[in-house]
Amino acid sequence: MVSAPAPRIDTLLGAIGYRQAGTLASTRLVLLHGIGSGSASWAAQLAAVKPHQPGLLAWDAPGYGDSEGLSLSDDAWPDATPYATRLWAWLDALGLTQPLTLVGHSLGALMAARAAVLQPQRVAALVLLAPAQGHARLDAAQRERLLHDRLAALANLGPAGMAQQRATAMLTPDAPTELVAMVQAVMAQIQPRGYTQAARMLSGGDLLADLAQLRCPVRVASGSADRITPPAGCQQVAAAAGVAWTDLGPVGHACPLQAGPAVNALLGLPDVGAT
Repeated sequence: MVSAPAPRIDTLLGAIGYRQAGTLASTRLVLLHGIGSGSASWAAQLAAVKPHQPGLLAWDAPGYGDSEGLSLSDDAWPDATPYATRLWAWLDALGLTQPLTLVGHSLGALMAARAAVLQPQRVAALVLLAPAQGHARLDAAQRERLLHDRLAALANLGPAGMAQQRATAMLTPDAPTELVAMVQAVMAQIQPRGYTQAARMLSGGDLLADLAQLRCPVRVASGSADRITPPAGCQQVAAAAGVAWTDLGPVGHACPLQAGPAVNALLGLPDVGAT
């Protein structure tokens, strides 16, 4: 069963809201969502863990859900570091000191990789699902256009309107209507300021540079029908990490939801129907 969002926990860098399944002390997986998502996007993974089993945590990134935003000016351009340092502050506040597997979906891959760079001794492994590479290696005009288009959609449509327009792009055309509705509902809850900060982080992000500094085990997986981070780009990430790309099947960008069983198997989670 997926828990309701826990009350926010205060950290030295600002409060974080999150979802939890299983026992906290034995937590081994920490899930970091993408730019248009939230902790509820990990519903299929949270549902796979029973109360007595090793725990799983899914945060709402700074500026999302009940989590406090980054303490930056409105015109600031954060990189992945303040997100990564907030991640460790949150885990410190929860009393988790054991090495953990960080699972980053899309933009969450940039946060997970930077967290591993900052505190490698605390990372058992890194799992990158449909990873966003960041736009640092694009030319300036392309970077500016991508960021402008993203923020213009938010300004013109608002979170709910943007969610209605973009939710279907996260999935394949044959996705069940209830899955589309879930993606749309989560995206509609984004906070404009937090989303803007995250979009700027994406614009300057460079996942491949962080991967070059890592020595922990890495796995990279995505759907073969992903239109947002297509297979070729995810295969490039896998090659940079020196590992094979895992194909999650003909699913879209929201692979933790649309390919729940395959992602759960990748993470070593039990079958939802197991006793």
